[in-house]
Amino acid sequence: MFGDMMNQMQEMQEQMQKQLAEQSFSAEAGGGAVTVTCNGARSITNVKIDPEQIDLTDAEGLEDLIVVATNRALEAAAAYEAEQAGSMMNNMLPGGLGGLFGG
Repeated sequence: MFGDMMNQMQEMQEQMQKQLAEQSFSAEAGGGAVTVTCNGARSITNVKIDPEQIDLTDAEGLEDLIVVATNRALEAAAAYEAEQAGSMMNNMLPGGLGGLFGG
């Protein structure tokens, strides 16, 4: 029984990782001057810079905007992953026990 549960958990984790990699999260900084997109596996997939909204001679300011937008996108991905993991745990537990973890 324990082995079956471990196999089920591993399969669900692999499924969740695949699902996370397919999700996309975008965040902006500087009112849309910089937009960073990542997937649920927390890999950056795109960085968009609107040259009309930034001072191209201010490298430090641009770097700051990229960091802020990146952190926001990664936070969104992490929150989604935590939500999915909680849902997965609630689905695995016998009826009524899922609520023990705030479900």
